[in-house]
Amino acid sequence: MLIYRLKRAKRATIREMSILNNIFGFGKKETVNPDLRFGRYSDSYKNDEKYDDWDRSLQLFEQGKHMDSYTKFLDYLSDEREGNVKYWFENRVLHFEIFQGSKRIIGLADHRKLRAESKIARVKVSNIGMLRRLLEKNFNLKYTRFAFDHDQNLTMVFTSNILDNSPYKLYYALKELATNSDKQDDILIEEFDHLEPIDNQHIIPLDETVVRTKYKYLKSTIEDAFDEIDNGRLNVTHYPGGASYLLLDAALKIDYLVKPEGFTMELIEKINRLFFSKEFSDPHQKNNKLRKELKLLLERGYEDFKEECYEVISTFGITNPTGHEQLANFVDAELGNMQWYQENKHHKVALAIPGYIVGYLLFSYSLPEPDRAYLHLYMQIMENGYFEKLGYELPYRTNSKLNKSAIKDKILQIKKQYSNQYGKAIPNVKSLNFDNDLDFSRSYLMMLRHLDMSKTGG
Repeated sequence: MLIYRLKRAKRATIREMSILNNIFGFGKKETVNPDLRFGRYSDSYKNDEKYDDWDRSLQLFEQGKHMDSYTKFLDYLSDEREGNVKYWFENRVLHFEIFQGSKRIIGLADHRKLRAESKIARVKVSNIGMLRRLLEKNFNLKYTRFAFDHDQNLTMVFTSNILDNSPYKLYYALKELATNSDKQDDILIEEFDHLEPIDNQHIIPLDETVVRTKYKYLKSTIEDAFDEIDNGRLNVTHYPGGASYLLLDAALKIDYLVKPEGFTMELIEKINRLFFSKEFSDPHQKNNKLRKELKLLLERGYEDFKEECYEVISTFGITNPTGHEQLANFVDAELGNMQWYQENKHHKVALAIPGYIVGYLLFSYSLPEPDRAYLHLYMQIMENGYFEKLGYELPYRTNSKLNKSAIKDKILQIKKQYSNQYGKAIPNVKSLNFDNDLDFSRSYLMMLRHLDMSKTGG
């Protein structure tokens, strides 16, 4: 009898402790997730102090105080979280460094001129094909040019007379220099054997496990899309739009979640351009071309992929700043297309449509910060298994089933995070449908579509 009472008292104590744990968090281990970046860097999320630096830079330039103007300009570019800009004076000459991906832009300015350059690659042997390529690219550049330095390193250069070099011109010139040199180094080095990497010591290598996880995800994402097109129930001959959604969803997920540099990033951009180009009037021809490009990614070896898989520091974004109305309009234009596929039980095709919407918005635009946070949450929910393999502990699914309370809690947490500036953006979590992934995806995007993103404060 005594043993029975002791056991019952022990069970009661355990139940009480469990209740206290749930209420107060006693005994809970704090989750520390990996610090990995997703998607493309944007320079549009600046605070008011940065915009004051920009205004002051313009004023100082008009007053003829060019060095002071340029220091304020560099303050405007700097992102303290990135550590992306450095500058100093030596003998009244302004020196600066700007980091963009795998490239470092170095420059100097005095009272007469400004010069900036970025070393692309070390040239072991000159090559006619490479020279022809660079001449073609020079023709399309507005402010900068490819050139060789005194050591025969392939370099991008910008030079300007101070009097003609307002902060407006300097911004677009340095952006052209930074983004082009960052993209071209990986592409040219992979294509031409006589080129070697140079001046990229600042890139941040990723853990081997993370790189392999990204590589496997890239391959499985493309293979799954191909398998659904080839072996799924949908007759893609009659419904080529379904195949397009599958291919585009795969490419854009890779862009955001794998975040590759160089060849892979360029190929994904090419896929996006091809889809929206008027080169193909036949949708089947267009799909074949998209598939051919994705197949190139599928066939690339791990070592080639590894060379372009690293973390970087950035200064200039390549996505276009836009308002919430762009999200609303795109959801209105595309989301209704999933209904027919869902009703006819082409579930993977139907799910590719909201996936494409989210991927395209993240690929193409710098949306308001809450929009970006909600879209990232969507990726975490729908690609939960991938995040777990990367080392994340996320509460959004339990045995693949959607965790209603955890998802709602995170949505309200995002709302609170941005409430000072976006106090009117109140997500209607009651409108969410958690019955299955398809209904959830539709209801989630409709919830975002109806957010009021007008700013309410500083």
